[in-house]
Amino acid sequence: MLRYEINYWSEEDQAFIAEVPELPDAADGVTYQEALQNVEIVMQEWIQTAKEIGRLIPEPKGRLMLA
Repeated sequence: MLRYEINYWSEEDQAFIAEVPELPDAADGVTYQEALQNVEIVMQEWIQTAKEIGRLIPEPKGRLMLA
């Protein structure tokens, strides 16, 4: 299971754009669910490729705690 935080809504684009702050890629979709499905695929492919080429895979940071 991937445990990265995912950001979904883009005010600028007025669209669902799922991005993972720790990873360089993002994905979009017409709906929230579609964006989430697409970003899951992108994350899995990015991590698989990173492993194959020996690239460092960032640890999930999760949500930031604010005081």
